[in-house]
Amino acid sequence: MDNRIWFCKKFTELEVSELYELMKIRSEVFVVEQNCVYLDADGKDEKSFHFFAKEKNIIVAYTRLLPPGLSFKEASIGRVLTAPLQRKKRLGIELMEKSIAKTLELFDTEIIKIGAQLYLKSFYEGLGFVQSSDVYDEDGIPHIEMQLQQTKIL
Repeated sequence: MDNRIWFCKKFTELEVSELYELMKIRSEVFVVEQNCVYLDADGKDEKSFHFFAKEKNIIVAYTRLLPPGLSFKEASIGRVLTAPLQRKKRLGIELMEKSIAKTLELFDTEIIKIGAQLYLKSFYEGLGFVQSSDVYDEDGIPHIEMQLQQTKIL
């Protein structure tokens, strides 16, 4: 039985405890686990939607949904993560499928563009994304831009 509850909130709708937990898990994954020193608070959170799942009142998966013009000309999904103890449960696929649907709903867009870590290319290709740039370095990690056209979404 699935005890997961999904939320999509504007920055101003987040409870202080939720914001703290989101920033904590983002630091755990993107700074500590990936050994990557960078400023996570990049000024985009206030203009984005925060999409996440909770189990037993603990955040287990998260994405940041960015409107067109904030990171790319197109709408975007970023800061994709699942809690370390939740991995290998296909939660990442569910998270991205729901994030794609929510992004299309929120921004009435035909294209979603992402900056993906290169090692996750096949994961995103499995969701219908195609590579749209050469490999580039972002904070010491190889990345590529990928995009998903609405016509490729089931």
